[in-house]
Amino acid sequence: MVKEIQLRITLQEEAVADILVKKSAQSLKIKQDDITGIKVLRKSIDARKALIIFNYKVAVYIKETLPQTSEYTFNYKDVSKAKPIHIIGFGPAGMYAALRCIELGFKPVVLERGKNVQDRRRDIKAINQDHIVNEDSNYCFGEGGAGTYSDGKLYTRSLKRGDVRRIFENLVYHGATEQILIDAHPHIGTNKLPKVVQNIRETILKYGGEIHFETRVVDFTVKSGKIKSITLHNGLEMSVNRVILATGHSARDIFYLLFKKKIALEAKSFAMGVRVEHPQHIIDSIQYHCSGPRNELLPAASYALVQQVNERGVYSFCMCPGGFIVPAATAHGEVVVNGMSPSKRNNLFANSGIVVEINADKDLYKYEQFGPLKGLEYQKDLEKLAFTAGGRSQTAPAQRLTDFVEGRLSNDLNPTSYQPGLKSAPLHSLLPKPIGSRLRKGFESFGQKMKGYYTAEANVVGVESRTSSPVCIPRNEQLEHPEVSGLFPCGEGGGYAGGIVSAAMDGERCAEAAIIGL
Repeated sequence: MVKEIQLRITLQEEAVADILVKKSAQSLKIKQDDITGIKVLRKSIDARKALIIFNYKVAVYIKETLPQTSEYTFNYKDVSKAKPIHIIGFGPAGMYAALRCIELGFKPVVLERGKNVQDRRRDIKAINQDHIVNEDSNYCFGEGGAGTYSDGKLYTRSLKRGDVRRIFENLVYHGATEQILIDAHPHIGTNKLPKVVQNIRETILKYGGEIHFETRVVDFTVKSGKIKSITLHNGLEMSVNRVILATGHSARDIFYLLFKKKIALEAKSFAMGVRVEHPQHIIDSIQYHCSGPRNELLPAASYALVQQVNERGVYSFCMCPGGFIVPAATAHGEVVVNGMSPSKRNNLFANSGIVVEINADKDLYKYEQFGPLKGLEYQKDLEKLAFTAGGRSQTAPAQRLTDFVEGRLSNDLNPTSYQPGLKSAPLHSLLPKPIGSRLRKGFESFGQKMKGYYTAEANVVGVESRTSSPVCIPRNEQLEHPEVSGLFPCGEGGGYAGGIVSAAMDGERCAEAAIIGL
C-alpha cells in the first residue's frame, strides 16, 4: 500500500534522524516497522513566522517495496538516416526540440553560433577579467544557452504548456540531481549545469543527430511562402524543409534579418531595470527572523517582491541567493548585468533584478519609427548608456541603494560579487524617468515590506535589460510562422517562453509540430 500525505516539520525536528518515518507513522497511526520506504515528492519552507516549518509531501510505502526507477522513460532511437529537422540555437528550447525529434524518429541538425560548454569558459573568463566580449560566445550564446552559466533556475508558472515533470525527469536522466524533482523552487547551479548540458549533447550525437558549433545562420531563402534554405556565416547554403528557430532573446541579428526580409514581427512588452545586491546575511536575517548566522539546515534565503507604481509593475526577477552578478553583454559597447548562483548558493551576496514593466503599445512612443523593433532599440539605448556611465568597459555603473532612492551620487560603493568591477554613477538621473522614478518608489515600498531591505549596505547595479525578448515572432495554431511555411519560431527568442523549463517545453511542442506532414 502507498499513502501520500502532507507533513509539517519544525526546524528543530528537521535535524532528527528518521524524522519523516516517525512523523509518517504518527500521521497514519501505524507502526514505524510497517513503513518500508518514503519517497519525498515535494519540499518547501514556510518562514513567514518565527517558527520555521518544512512542508513535505511524501509517498509512504507500507509493506511494499520502494521503486528504484522512474516512471518516465525516454525512447531514443537511431535517427542517423532519418529525415532532418534543422534547429537554429542550442539553448533549452533547441536542446529539447532535438531530443524530442530523436524520440519521434527524426534527425535533428543543430546549428549553434556559440561554442561548446568547455570552450565557452575561456570567453566567459575574458569578459570577466579582460572586458573582452566575444559576440558569438558569452553568457548568452553557446551550448546550453543563457541558463548554462547564469544559474540554471527551473521554477516555472507555465504549468499548462506541457509536462513539467517530464522536463525535470529528462534533466535527471542526463545527470541532474533528483533534488530538482522535490524542491518547490528547483535549481541546478552554474557549476553543475554544464555537465548536464554536455550529457544532452552526447545523447543527441549517440543517436545520430548532428550539432554544429560556431555556426551562425546569416540568411534565409523563402520561395512561394515556404522556407527553402539557410545560409551560414561561411557562405555555405543548406537546403531545409523544417526549421525550428530557437535563437534566444538576445539574438538581435535574427530579428534584424527577419525585419529586413519583411517577414512579420511584432513588438512585445517586456521589462528593464537594475540588479540590486545585498550581503546575504541581511536577506537571511529578514526572511528567517534571525540575528546571527542562519541555521545550517536552512538554504540561503531568497525573496520575491512586486509593487504597482504608476500603473506599471515593479518586481524582482531572477533572484539569486548566495550568488554572483555577471556581465551578460553580447556585443562591444554595451553593459548588461544578470545573476547566477552555484549549486550550494554559498556566496556572501544575494542579488536580484528589480525591473519595471515596459508596455510596448504605450511606453515607446519615441521609438515608433523602428516599428516592431522599437523595444529592441530602447533596450539597446539603455545598454549603451550603462556602457558609457561605467567608463566604456564592462565595469558597471552603480549606486548605494539609499543614494539611488534619495537622488545623490555615492561617494563610495559596497563590496560586490561583480567581477569586472563597479563605478559610482548617478543611475537615479541616468535611467529614463519611466524606469528610474518607478524603481525609486518600488524600492521604498520593498523596504516597508521587508524591514532591513532598504539599506546603504546594498548596491544598485545597471542595467538589467534582458529579462525577456522585446520582439515576438508570430506563429499560428500549428506553431508555424503565418507567412513562412516550415518556419517554427520557438522559445524565448520567439516570445513563447520565460525561462529554462518553459523554453524546453516549447522546444518539445515545436518538434512535435514540425514533423507533421514531413
